[in-house]
This record gives sequence, structure tokens and C-alpha cells, in this order.
Amino acid sequence: MLRFLALRLVRAALTIALVVTFAFVVLRLSGDPAVIIMSPEAPAEAIAAFRKAWGLDQPIWIQYINYFGAILHGELGQSMRDGRPAIALVLERIPATLALTLPAFALKLCLGIPAGIQAALHRNSLTDRLVMAGAVAGFTVPSFVLGLLLVLLFAVTLGWLPSGGQDGWRSGILPVITLGLGGAGILARFTRSAMLEVLGQHYIRTASAKGVPWRAVVRNHALPNAAIPTVTVIGFMVGSLIAGAVVVESVFSWPGVGRLLIVAVANRDLAVVQCILLMVAGTMVTANFAVDLLYGLLDPRLRGAR
Repeated sequence: MLRFLALRLVRAALTIALVVTFAFVVLRLSGDPAVIIMSPEAPAEAIAAFRKAWGLDQPIWIQYINYFGAILHGELGQSMRDGRPAIALVLERIPATLALTLPAFALKLCLGIPAGIQAALHRNSLTDRLVMAGAVAGFTVPSFVLGLLLVLLFAVTLGWLPSGGQDGWRSGILPVITLGLGGAGILARFTRSAMLEVLGQHYIRTASAKGVPWRAVVRNHALPNAAIPTVTVIGFMVGSLIAGAVVVESVFSWPGVGRLLIVAVANRDLAVVQCILLMVAGTMVTANFAVDLLYGLLDPRLRGAR
């Protein structure tokens, strides 16, 4: 078990290091922050002074070493726009993002898992076809398209809900639905596939042949074994809670981390973008590590896997 945990920790550390490196290089190759923040019409002396003040005049490998060393000391830099610590700007937006992502995640679970189970238990029936049609529609329609359609229907046409902003709980209904429906469709498909695979196993037929009630067979044998692949999807969804909110927060003008990321990228506010990407990577790595631990608990054979 210790070796199992050690391998996962090493893999997690390498993943975060690769994400940090990729983000650092791409951001510096995508444009000069000094020109974007100071404007191209600014005097050359002012742009040069800005680069020197923020260390942008140094070779990129020196900037990388300084940045990586700062991360190891818990320093994530300051915003080039207002001089505040990047982590402070991000932490201010996290409550707003969680106010969307947590209810959306609950909606995914409450819709996706029961729908997938019912579709599997009624394979090739009308229920199965309707559930799968809804699931395909849910995860194939882009979130910004779904969000705009919901705004057009419920905000513009019917006038029942606000079209954007953060003004009370009613403002969060449309973005939560937009975030939740796509994930529910994915979860329904995976749950259905996992259940169908388990229901076709010999021990399910054996339990039924022995006279065990079908509900008991499903509850005690099918559901626990179908949970293993479903945990992977749920873990991925947990890890992508913040990343998945980027588009939806922009569509609904929601003042969360996702919208902050869009603004920071447009302004080349390097420290803020890097801080958000590091937080997203850390969340996804932590979620995947938790999934690995659950795998080890659900199936002890995996503890010796490399």
C-alpha cells in the first residue's frame, strides 16, 4: 500500500510540474505583457522600465528558475494590473465559483447516476432511448450555446429569471443548470455502460437463478461493482469544477474565478493566470489521487499496480 501511495504522489508532483512549465512557456510566447498593459503607444522607455520592474527583461530560463523557486516558497507573484498578490485576487473569486460549481455537481450526480441506472435496467426500452437521447444532447451541445438558449427562453422570452450577474439565488439558477446538464449526460452514459457490463456477468445470473430478489441483486451485487468505473468519471468532474466554469461564468457575467481567468489572459496578467492554472491543476491532481485511493480500497488487486 505504501508503494501504491508513493507512486501516485510522484505522478501527481510530476503532473503539476509539467503544468507549471507549460503554462509559463506558453504565456510568455503568446505576447509581451508590457506592450499589452502599457499599450503599444507608450514610450519605449516606459515599456523597458516595466519589463525591468517585473523581470521580463531577463532570459526566459532565468525567469523560469525564479518563478519555480518562488512557488516552492509559497509565493505566487503579484498582479501586473494592480500590484496585489495574485493569490488574493483568486481567493476573492472562489466563493462565487463554488456557489455555481457545487450545486451543479450535485445536479450532475442526482440526474446522471439514477438516469444511467434506469436506462441500464430497462435496456432497449423507451426509457432507455429517452435517457440516452437526453444524455447525448446534454454533453454534445456546447455550454455557451446551452447557456444562451436558456437565457433566451427563461430570461428574454418568459422573463422568469435574470440573464446574468450575481444578484441573489435566482441569478444562479441558469448557470447551475448549464453546468449541470452536460455533466449529467456524461455520467448517465458511463453509469449505463458500467451497469450493463456488470449485469451481464455470471454471478448476476447465478444470484437471480438462486431466487434472490432482483432488487437485492441490483443493490448488493450490480451497483457496488458498477461503482468502480463510475468513480473515475466523478473524480474527473470534481477535478474540473473550476475549469468547467470558465465559459459559463463568461456567458452569465458571473464574478468567479473563470471570468477572472478570461480577463487575466486578455490582459496578459501572468501571475494571475499562472496562479489559476496552478490551482486548477492541483485540484485535478488531488481528485485523481483520491480516485486512485478509492480504487485501492474498492479493488485490492490494484494496490500492487505500477
